[in-house]
Amino acid sequence: MTDCIFCKIANGEIPSNKLFEDDDVLVFHDIHPVAPVHFLVVPKTHLTSLAQADDIHQALLGKLLLVGARCAHELGLAEGFRTIVNTGAGGGQTVFHLHVHVIGGPGLSPRIAEVVTH
Repeated sequence: MTDCIFCKIANGEIPSNKLFEDDDVLVFHDIHPVAPVHFLVVPKTHLTSLAQADDIHQALLGKLLLVGARCAHELGLAEGFRTIVNTGAGGGQTVFHLHVHVIGGPGLSPRIAEVVTH
C-alpha cells in the first residue's frame, strides 16, 4: 500500500526508532507513548487488521506476539506488560495496518487501554 504509514516505515521510507527487525516483522518505539515503555510490533506484509487475518496468517500472528514478548523482556518488563490490538474503527484503530501495542513499566494505569489508539 503506497499510502500506509506503517508500510512506509517497514520499507525504510520513514525513519523509526527500531528495536527489532527481520524479514517478517518490524518493532519500533511508538512516537506517542502512553506508558514508560510503549512499542509497536508490525508485520512487514500489509494486513489491514486482525479482522482480515486468515488461516494463512496464523504463523505471522504468533510471531508478532512472540517477538513482542521478547522485546518486552529485553526492555525490562519481566514482571509483566500489556498487549493491545485495536481492530477496526469501532475498536479504536486509526492506522489500518495490523499492529500490536506493547506497553508497560512503572505506574502503568489500569485504564491505559482506553487511551491507546491508532
